[in-house]
Amino acid sequence: MKRLDLIRHLERLGCELLREGGSHSVYVNRVAGKATTVPRHREINDFLARKICKDLEIPTP
Repeated sequence: MKRLDLIRHLERLGCELLREGGSHSVYVNRVAGKATTVPRHREINDFLARKICKDLEIPTP
């Protein structure tokens, strides 16, 4: 999955960028009170994309 597609999915479901790290971006779901990191690679493995959505308690893309 493309990183940009995952970011659009996260933001569409109410998640927002908390901060930028060295090689990761930290996204937070304030409704659920959860946060997770998204790596800055062009392609993100489908298993990792599902894990990120599960961590933020949102449906998978």
